[in-house]
Amino acid sequence: MIEDQQHLEALPGEDKKEKVRNMFNNIASKYDFLNHFLSFGIDYYWRNRVLKIIKSKQPKSILDIATGTGDLAILASKANPENIIGIDISEKMLRVGVEKIKNKNLESLINLQQADSEDLPFDDNHFDLAMVAFGVRNFAHLDIGLSEIRRVLKPGGTLIVLEFSHPTSFPMKQLYGFYSKNILPFFGKLISNDSSAYTYLPESVKRFPAYDEFTSAMNKVGFKNTKWESLSSGISCIYTGDK
Repeated sequence: MIEDQQHLEALPGEDKKEKVRNMFNNIASKYDFLNHFLSFGIDYYWRNRVLKIIKSKQPKSILDIATGTGDLAILASKANPENIIGIDISEKMLRVGVEKIKNKNLESLINLQQADSEDLPFDDNHFDLAMVAFGVRNFAHLDIGLSEIRRVLKPGGTLIVLEFSHPTSFPMKQLYGFYSKNILPFFGKLISNDSSAYTYLPESVKRFPAYDEFTSAMNKVGFKNTKWESLSSGISCIYTGDK
């Protein structure tokens, strides 16, 4: 269990990685259900918005960072790439993802493996497109993670990030604040039996450098043409940038 959620973001990098790994291992069997249940299914819409961008890029090779149980990797197969590699630090999340991929007969297209987003085991200039769904806020060092993603992208390759954000306007700001502070942790704990994961989620979202702050972080490590698109009144956001 994570002992102090409010201070997780301030933990040294390796400590945060280990705690995040343990947290997702603990909820792996319930993760997909909770994702859809706690978002009222709107996460399907968000991922389909990402799919639209992927299709417009027509990538042959895709890297899915923090793939979790492989939802976005599986969806990205509809863009007809030649191969998709998904990486994650949680072995139990990956096990769930492997079973889903087998059930959909996508083993020849999608490969999942355990790896660290800050030390990607791939050559420079390897992928046409990289994507991260609800994972960058878990990076221990955002600048290192973004730099690694840029390194493995081919020149002209694209990064797509889907991440929770901060609603800023009334009444969504107030409603989302109440939901994330009260409803989300209650049902998350009730269903997953993990009191840490769904307390960590709103805390990590609160600390995430959203909107222009995040595109500035992308620019800092060398991404170009960065932009963001707010979804569902600011509950989530899609960021894109090119190498």
